[in-house]
Amino acid sequence: MPRPDARPVIRSGTRGLPEAPRPLTAADHGMPLDSSADLVNAILASARRSLAGKPLQQASPRSGAAAAHPTRRGTGPVTTAYATVSTTAEVLHHPAARESLLTPVERRRAARFRHEASRLDFVAAHLLVRLCAARSLGVAAQDIELAQYCDECREHGHGRPYVMGRHEVQVSLSHTRGVVAAAAGPSAVGIDVELLGRRSVAPSVLEQVLTQRELRVSGRSRDPQGVFMRQWVRKEALVKVGRTSRETMREVDLSGLPPTPAGSGTSVQRSRFEKFHVLDLADKRRGALASVVSAVPVLLTGDVRPPVPQRALAEGR
Repeated sequence: MPRPDARPVIRSGTRGLPEAPRPLTAADHGMPLDSSADLVNAILASARRSLAGKPLQQASPRSGAAAAHPTRRGTGPVTTAYATVSTTAEVLHHPAARESLLTPVERRRAARFRHEASRLDFVAAHLLVRLCAARSLGVAAQDIELAQYCDECREHGHGRPYVMGRHEVQVSLSHTRGVVAAAAGPSAVGIDVELLGRRSVAPSVLEQVLTQRELRVSGRSRDPQGVFMRQWVRKEALVKVGRTSRETMREVDLSGLPPTPAGSGTSVQRSRFEKFHVLDLADKRRGALASVVSAVPVLLTGDVRPPVPQRALAEGR
């Protein structure tokens, strides 16, 4: 099996306590979003603007040059990365997210988890990344064959995820307790998700991750731990696109990006760092904090839920 040409995914090993999820209220519908025209406005409020809301197309036979460079029908090459943050339960209840889609290697890895909740988080993340890749390519989830490769130990089965035989799409995934995230795009993309309301991080840890300028910004904030967590997920995403590593992330200064604290509520904001587009999400309902880094603009696709039955829509449920 040929070795992929990108950097491996290195997952965060830290865990925390989520803010208790709750139903959306009218206040959430007025949450501050960025004004980008291509952002799905109902990011957290409507299942009809989810991956489930736009049926995935079945792959059609291709040959020759068309097979080497497939495009979405009528739209040309994909120029946007798709990203989604969902609860583990939302993904596992999606009709296209069947555990049977996992490869034997993934199933063996999933079986090694001691706790069922952790196993389900792993499964959901590996299914969600297939949904994102399928949407990017305009194919069905079952047409996505996912694999992983670790540049450090030069072994397959773990490390950076990639879609076999589809070099026109790159993918990334992340999972924490009860929440999963995934992204797919035509070029390098990285995503990381952690929990809102984390326990305090020791000053020694802050110094291992943040630059001196970032430490000063964090120190001036009313929520220094929140600022740290925002920079942490950004840097983890940068690790996944190969811009930095766990050993060198302290040298990457993100103090110029908006230091939105992790506990400030539900919001989406966009910014730029070097050549990368950065999308930051604070999802109060799911208790999640996520960042996506991509060489192309990122579209946050919203909830991944089963399609709402027409009868339920007619009855206003």
